[in-house]
Amino acid sequence: MNVEKCSEHTNDSAGDLELMKNAVKEAGQLGLEFFGDRANDKWQKDDGSFVSDADMALDKLLHQRLLEGRGDYGWLSEETEDDLVRLNKSRVWIVDPIDGTRAFINDKPHWVVSVALVVDGVVHMGCLYNPVKNEFFEAVLGEGAKLNGHKMLIDGQSDIEGATIIAAPGRFKSKIWPTPWPHVESFMVNSVAYRMALVATNRADALLTLSGKSDWDLAAADLLVREAGGMVSDHQGFELTFNRKNTRHPSVLVANADLYPKLLARTKLVAASKRTGCSHN
Repeated sequence: MNVEKCSEHTNDSAGDLELMKNAVKEAGQLGLEFFGDRANDKWQKDDGSFVSDADMALDKLLHQRLLEGRGDYGWLSEETEDDLVRLNKSRVWIVDPIDGTRAFINDKPHWVVSVALVVDGVVHMGCLYNPVKNEFFEAVLGEGAKLNGHKMLIDGQSDIEGATIIAAPGRFKSKIWPTPWPHVESFMVNSVAYRMALVATNRADALLTLSGKSDWDLAAADLLVREAGGMVSDHQGFELTFNRKNTRHPSVLVANADLYPKLLARTKLVAASKRTGCSHN
């Protein structure tokens, strides 16, 4: 595959980060203007997921801001048709203008603006912004993760028994498991990126989803968790890779470094052909 190497901005990581942070914050504030507005038109896509006028407006804004002066960067967004030009780019913005649209249109605060910058297939920086809760998450490869400027470090519990795991209702009582799970607490929010942020900030010990997710759902949050000291993979233990032709990932498992191997020992026993559950969980 021929990859166009970026010349003008290859060494401008600080400029990329500042551009990203400003764009994400501006998009979040625009999202607030739509949030709770009954005039915000919404409709379902062919895959059953929702999209709204707000999604499209934020996508347009982010496209303008992030590609301004960086025309040699690629673009992958949930709300923009993928023309695969990004596969020939060294640096690619991966964007979800509103991750958690279902929550957004139902006036629930569990949604974020999500942007990541991938360099030669590796996520180098990412931001999540929940403007309703005034939570701005950021991470840079090798430099750690922050929430509102304060360093984040995962230190959740190490045992499955009694752990709080974000998962679909009834997930741990499903017949797909070869052996019963010990008692765990669980809850669910719509945005998978925000779920990952909740683990990264120790508001949950782990996250498990056995349904497919896309690059734009995961890229920024993947780096956030890793830079906070956590582990991310699919349920079979394979690390997530980004900016491939196929942008789908079969499942997601997130936890602190002590709890992760114990969860993986259970989840990897579940064959992909036996996965069940709502496609949005």
